[in-house]
Amino acid sequence: MTVIVVANPKGGVGKSTLSTNLAGYFAAQGEWVALADLDRQQSAHAWLDLRPETLPAIESWGVDLDNPGKPPKGLEHAVIDTPAGLHGNRLAAIVELADKVIVPLQPSMFDILATKDFLDRLAKEKAVRKGAIKVGVVGMRVDSRTRSAEQLQRFVEGLDLPVLGYLRDTQNYVQLAAHGLTLWDVAKSRVDKDLDQWQPIISWVDGK
Repeated sequence: MTVIVVANPKGGVGKSTLSTNLAGYFAAQGEWVALADLDRQQSAHAWLDLRPETLPAIESWGVDLDNPGKPPKGLEHAVIDTPAGLHGNRLAAIVELADKVIVPLQPSMFDILATKDFLDRLAKEKAVRKGAIKVGVVGMRVDSRTRSAEQLQRFVEGLDLPVLGYLRDTQNYVQLAAHGLTLWDVAKSRVDKDLDQWQPIISWVDGK
């Protein structure tokens, strides 16, 4: 079983979008997947409530931030959507559950600076230092034509971490989320560009 933690201390960077679509990918492959939502707003679990029963199932997994337990036995994948401001003992406890950590960030200087500090703290975690936990970065809502995208590119080039990919700013994610859907739940022709952007992320998650 693989546990993937999606984390960034900055709010509104796209953690839930990344988490729900990642869970949707595993479900579409016919795998048993659970989604944990540690945010007080419970956006990811609210999204699960909207998900049609006719679609591939994604289970809800309840996790206590102060005393996180292991995922249910038999799961093939678990995705953990984390809250803003995750740090200290709580961060360490959640990272302990992880096999992989994905850090989403947006191309703004505020997000970049907040993420840099977070990545520095994350790098100090024992399991990360020893390579037992893999960490990757995903650029969110990136328009390659903007100056802020250039700033983001310069930042990630300086990281000793893989940049898994860049996801564009599109209404597809907003419209699909409103109905409990993911990119893998609709006609491929509708989301071709987005699925192409996800390929390197999926390859890293699948260990290819």
